[in-house]
Amino acid sequence: MRKLFLLVATNIFFLSLLAQEHSNSKNEKKAEKKQRVNAIVRQEEEGVLHYKKHLAFGFKLTNDGYGGFAEYAKVKSVSRTFLFQLDIAERKHPKEEKIQATTPVIYGKINFFYPIKLGFQEQFNFGNKGNKNGVSLTGNFGGGLSMGLLRPYLVEVDKGNGVSEFVGYNSPDSNYFLNGPIIGGPNFGTGWSNLQVVPGLYLKSSLRFDYGKYNEMINAVEVGATAEYYTKIIPQMINLEQKKLFLGAYVSLVFGRRK
Repeated sequence: MRKLFLLVATNIFFLSLLAQEHSNSKNEKKAEKKQRVNAIVRQEEEGVLHYKKHLAFGFKLTNDGYGGFAEYAKVKSVSRTFLFQLDIAERKHPKEEKIQATTPVIYGKINFFYPIKLGFQEQFNFGNKGNKNGVSLTGNFGGGLSMGLLRPYLVEVDKGNGVSEFVGYNSPDSNYFLNGPIIGGPNFGTGWSNLQVVPGLYLKSSLRFDYGKYNEMINAVEVGATAEYYTKIIPQMINLEQKKLFLGAYVSLVFGRRK
């Protein structure tokens, strides 16, 4: 009985030591985490960016269309960051006007125009947040490759005897395209089999206002301007001047996270 008592007492003693050690270790981890969080909050309130990279996404409205982009960034210093962007948009001609049919039709439209841009930008930090509720200001400048995708604009026409067909400006029977009778406009599935690609280059300049509560989150408004130049004329509308150079302005909402 005495040996059993000593064995139980010894086990209880070691278990209490282990529990105390675990409790101390847990308290130390909590204290370290609290100190780390306090340090991060203090740095953010002082406007110090201590992150190495970020991933962000944006949605934009342009003077002639709309689009979106994905962005990956590598921070080089407090004042400089390198951005890599993939941008997809649709440009519309300012003279486009819909007419009513079974489905709306843009009379005289030759192609849908989708610029897909892949490029590099350098971001300069003009001002960090004065506190966690402040706004940081950065400026971006760069450029890269632009691939202009041209998707033929097809309209559905009535060929008589109950026969209807989608035709485009460059179709063999293109006289129907202009003279009809037109039943309706294209759907999302038309024209992709005759897609054309026109290569080009682009430049981009912008200002970004980041109003995120903490620096690790990106919540920003960006305003900017772009210039795109293509190796061939981009046909968008009939009987109107076609061009290779496109100048534009945009505003976008940007969301992301820094690490």
